[in-house]
Amino acid sequence: MSSDIIKDGRFRLNCNGRILDLSKGPVIMGIVNTTPDSFYDGGTFQKKVCGVDLERAMDHALAMIKAGASIIDIGGESSRPGAEVVSEAEEIERTMPLIQMLRQRTDVLISVDTYKSAVAEEALRAGAHLVNDISGFTFDEGLPAVCRKYGTGVILMHTQVKPGSMGWSRGIEAEGEDILTRVMRFLRESIARAREHLIEDIIIDPGFGFGKSVEENFRLLRELGSLLDLGRPVLAGVSRKSFLGYALAGEGEEVPPPSERLAASIAAGTIALKNGASILRVHDVGEAVQSLKIVGSLQ
Repeated sequence: MSSDIIKDGRFRLNCNGRILDLSKGPVIMGIVNTTPDSFYDGGTFQKKVCGVDLERAMDHALAMIKAGASIIDIGGESSRPGAEVVSEAEEIERTMPLIQMLRQRTDVLISVDTYKSAVAEEALRAGAHLVNDISGFTFDEGLPAVCRKYGTGVILMHTQVKPGSMGWSRGIEAEGEDILTRVMRFLRESIARAREHLIEDIIIDPGFGFGKSVEENFRLLRELGSLLDLGRPVLAGVSRKSFLGYALAGEGEEVPPPSERLAASIAAGTIALKNGASILRVHDVGEAVQSLKIVGSLQ
């Protein structure tokens, strides 16, 4: 079964045998990074089995589920600016044990945050339901075929460069084509690439951060509803991102670190929901659920 539009642009998506039902309203995706260098929680779960403190990571995931997460997104390679690329084998070692344990102990939808076809195949075989590809099917030409093979849902994100090549930016919008036009064109092409492989269960993500300037990020947040013209549900990942820190800092002030950006993240997530996001990807599930409920009450 492929994705169905229920009404008002809302969707039910088939994800490796499970249904992600967005027809009743937006949902929360909780982030669990099994990496030593992610920008916010890097190293938090890096200790024991395959470099990962499995029990601690599992407890964190279970707490997120209890707090209201509908999806747990597990990543084994950091996508922060300047992050080092890790091998497929290492990424598999970091993520598979947690995916397997989570699948055994819960029925939550599991997403694997990877752009590598070999990692995605191992994750889907282990029981993951979604592939969250920051490259929008541009970094690994073998990934669409793997997603088609397992009938998985896919999250296709816009990025301008690979994470290791990104730098922090608080500059003005790049000259020439504006950011919304660039993102729309890229995601339209990603959707077409997925459909060439008969993949219809598609979620799109404008890729907040990822080499974009502060002004570009806020433009995307302000006009997020424009992405709905592409006919797919939209994921927003604004949690504790650097553009929020830059906005918080006054002239000459130090930019607050990710640990001090919770309130800004909730504000930005609330705006994203109000502007049409169907999924919020967050570090702080309980607070995001409260935001979701308030927005839902308005509607």
